[in-house]
Amino acid sequence: MKLNTFIPKGLRGFYLNELNLYRFSMQSGNLSQAWHHLERSHILGQSYPFEHTYSHWLMLKFGLRQQNVKEIFGQLIRLLVGGWKSFIDHVPLGNTGGSNVPPLKKMELPKDLAHILKTYKRV
Repeated sequence: MKLNTFIPKGLRGFYLNELNLYRFSMQSGNLSQAWHHLERSHILGQSYPFEHTYSHWLMLKFGLRQQNVKEIFGQLIRLLVGGWKSFIDHVPLGNTGGSNVPPLKKMELPKDLAHILKTYKRV
């Protein structure tokens, strides 16, 4: 069994770019765009425990800012179990990470992210 510990350097750049776009969108007050970039960061980082957990942490903070009880509860559960599943790469590819989708549901990857993940052998 292969343990995933660190995200590949090139993939990390794409992950960090999504986080930067999230922060910019938040500062601009564009909450739907901010959430979109959090979902994309989750997709890119979900196979790696630190990035996976951090995406859920930011989703929890987003839920707290919005006073969205469903999102807060959903993210707390995901924070408890999501990271350890990344170590063994037992994550549903494409899952956007929000409480609006089941935690184990595999979802269709956006074409650009599928290409990126394929480049780093995640698809």
